[in-house]
Amino acid sequence: MADLIVIPARYGSTRLPGKPLHPIAGRLLLERVAGIAMVAARKLGDVEVMVATDDTRILDKAHEIGLHAVMTSPDITSGSGRALAALRASGRSAQLVVNLQGDAPFTAPDHIVEIVRHARRSTADVTTPVVQLDWPRLDALVAHKQMTPASGTTCIRAADGRALWFSKTVLPFMRKEAELRGELPLSPVLQHIGLYCYRTPALEAFEAAPPSHYEVLEGLEQLRLIELGLDIRAVLVPPARITMSGVDSPLDVERAERLIAEHGDPFVDWRA
Repeated sequence: MADLIVIPARYGSTRLPGKPLHPIAGRLLLERVAGIAMVAARKLGDVEVMVATDDTRILDKAHEIGLHAVMTSPDITSGSGRALAALRASGRSAQLVVNLQGDAPFTAPDHIVEIVRHARRSTADVTTPVVQLDWPRLDALVAHKQMTPASGTTCIRAADGRALWFSKTVLPFMRKEAELRGELPLSPVLQHIGLYCYRTPALEAFEAAPPSHYEVLEGLEQLRLIELGLDIRAVLVPPARITMSGVDSPLDVERAERLIAEHGDPFVDWRA
């Protein structure tokens, strides 16, 4: 029973219609994310990759470039919901299901590898990666939040790695921040990477439950997991080569192309 990486790829997008089929520096967004998934799957072994879409144009393109893809309902509103629908539509079973965001072309394949390996040797319901920010990265996050307060999510975790909370607020508050900056090379702030490895029963429980109180307040799906009492493990990983949140608009496409020009193209063609 192989584990599964699902790439939710919805056609409808208010600011960037047909987003998965939009080119970024000569490669479709769908191709870029698929390359990430395929590299991780090869490193892990015994993992299948599947695209979950709501549109035949994306389905056809996925098949054309050599990917397994299934149709899911256009009424599904979350990536996690589409991942579960894909699992069910495939008619197969999986112990672990990774929800890899279809609009995140700079996700580090090793982040997927780390959370799946952790999940395979633990009993956690969900595993997800976090990055401990150095002080310049923390300053950049705080500055970015001055313009877009809802960007960037932080995590508080216990000593054993159990996630205690997630927030759009920068947590923890540091009463003696100036002293800490002089003493520590890294800040105590953990930035959450929106990537999840679910045990299938946990994914089913998440989708069966209505949006929770704090999930609605913060706009963070993962708070539903905490409010359900599920065991979420926040796995510490190194920063990705290129850091950027999802591609949601033409401006995001321009920014992604600038980052590729500055740092080099991380795309790996798994068909080569």
